[in-house]
Amino acid sequence: MRTLLICHQEEVLNREVLPRWLASFSELSGIIVLRETRKQKLRRIQREFARVGPLRFVDVVAFRLYYRLFQSPADRNWRRERVAELCQRYPEFPTTTPVLVSTSPNSRQARDFIHDAGPDLMIARCKVILKEHIFTIPRQGTFVMHPGICPEYRNAHGCFWALANRDLARVGMTLLRIDQGVDTGPIFGHYYCSYDERHESHIVIQDRMVFDNLDILRQQLEAILEGRAVPVDVSGRTSAAWGQPWLTRYVAWKWAASRP
Repeated sequence: MRTLLICHQEEVLNREVLPRWLASFSELSGIIVLRETRKQKLRRIQREFARVGPLRFVDVVAFRLYYRLFQSPADRNWRRERVAELCQRYPEFPTTTPVLVSTSPNSRQARDFIHDAGPDLMIARCKVILKEHIFTIPRQGTFVMHPGICPEYRNAHGCFWALANRDLARVGMTLLRIDQGVDTGPIFGHYYCSYDERHESHIVIQDRMVFDNLDILRQQLEAILEGRAVPVDVSGRTSAAWGQPWLTRYVAWKWAASRP
């Protein structure tokens, strides 16, 4: 199996652990490391503002400020410890692995890099929607480990919204193959793990959903490559796209989680 990874520079778990994990059972044919520009971040902010409106956008910004001040330091420590633990489990990937640093996975440079790498399948751990001429290059397609159970919790922060909605049976992660929609492609598994909603942030919980399931995800990727995997039938289920967390919903979630 030849694989390729797309990840963000600042996402330490994805950048440090996933290449090692992929190289442990496949030939890691390349890594695209994304460094977002200020203009790209501004466009994402503008899209969220247009989606939720000015009043709710204040709720979004308030949560971002709260998270940065009160939760981010603890989450960084948790991630450092998790990286150290997983790097003990998975050895270094080959130093000869090609690496492309880019501002966009949809650029001509990225397209040529993927073509030259020739992956059987690609893992996209990024916030950018891939264009069809990119995600169709790998022979078996491009896959995402989406933090949320699809189709009910598509788009952003599915674990947060399932917790906020007290839909605890759908706090998990979805392995799906990318198509032209937003998290609407064929689903090849829903995955869950233990978590502590009283004391852990939504970021830690959604990271757990991926990194506590690496062994079973490897098995499923191998099954996909070998043609043994069958997509999950989700016909008739509710489909909804979510966005950035709100401080008001966060407070309600933590209050509900603290009750006996």
